[in-house]
Amino acid sequence: MDKRDLEVVIAAGGTAGHINPALALAEELRDRGHHVTFFGQTAKLEGRLVPEAGFELVPVVVSGFDRARPWTLVSSLARMRRAQSQIARRFCASGAPDVAVGFGAYVEMPLLNCCHRMGVPYLLHEQNSVPGLANKALAPHAEEVCISVPAARDAFERERRPARGVVLTGNPVRRSVVAASREAGRAAFGVREGQTMLLVFGGSLGAAHVNEAVCRLKGELLSREGLVVVHSTGADGFDDTVGDLALTPEEQLRWRVMPYISNMGEALAAADLVVSRAGASSIAEIAALAVPSLLVPYPRATADHQTTNARFLTDAGAAALVADDRLDEPVFAETLLGLLDDPARRDEMRAAARGLGGSDAAAALADEVERAARA
Repeated sequence: MDKRDLEVVIAAGGTAGHINPALALAEELRDRGHHVTFFGQTAKLEGRLVPEAGFELVPVVVSGFDRARPWTLVSSLARMRRAQSQIARRFCASGAPDVAVGFGAYVEMPLLNCCHRMGVPYLLHEQNSVPGLANKALAPHAEEVCISVPAARDAFERERRPARGVVLTGNPVRRSVVAASREAGRAAFGVREGQTMLLVFGGSLGAAHVNEAVCRLKGELLSREGLVVVHSTGADGFDDTVGDLALTPEEQLRWRVMPYISNMGEALAAADLVVSRAGASSIAEIAALAVPSLLVPYPRATADHQTTNARFLTDAGAAALVADDRLDEPVFAETLLGLLDDPARRDEMRAAARGLGGSDAAAALADEVERAARA
């Protein structure tokens, strides 16, 4: 088999934390001469991001089940079987792929189960320090599980879900992020030289508690001359945040509110400080561009894995951390305002972040995909 001419299928969906690493891999594989097709849900975020990146998205309809309502397992399994049958018919009609890759979430299960039944090798990529349910269920038949942080290896072992191999590749970051420049980013967001840019975002779905905590500091933040706030609220939090801020036309020049930032690479490159959740994709992108950050891990993440994710930066001195349950306490305002008022400390954090970024993670993961296909 010519390693330069593989048919690769990828399942990734739901959030940017799953989709963006998958797109980073797909871009690397495409550059190596391979053909990549995505499987996902058109109504979710992948329905927009995947076609925008120039890849075909094959529709898959699945749903998870609510453990608080166990009867939903019946409909979930029915949709899973139906999706698996549709994928099998597609492969029988047009040919099976050489290899498949799953990036977590339920959308990967019908694709990878179908591949297993048809003898197509598949790999898993785990972005977080604690594996998700789908990756744990599929790990025993995977050629390899590729992990972003060393802590995930122990997690797979504790779950007694051995794969044939566990490989540390890092978490792929899209080239549009890695290649972004401060100059282009500042031009894109209208931030002048000499101004300080604070970037606030909660991941692709937003973070209501973070939005509220930052809004309460409106007066303190805007009292700092030369500070510009770029605030991505998430689609669901946009109207509430705009209402809470009640910005005047003059204030809107220094506080830009938007539901979602599509050019996140430029936003990060332009920023002097980031306030963010600690999803795996966000951590990888912050590290890739060595941006000082104040991280607020999502408190209901499985096994508190966002706090473990955050330690990747905080242990290196590249970030500060405030727990979500302390957002309403003085410590959040003190930490945020203290970092804004201390450029020397931010310089130290930026220096500490350099070298943590996984700019070669996409290439490392692509190597494993090629290896699995040739096995």
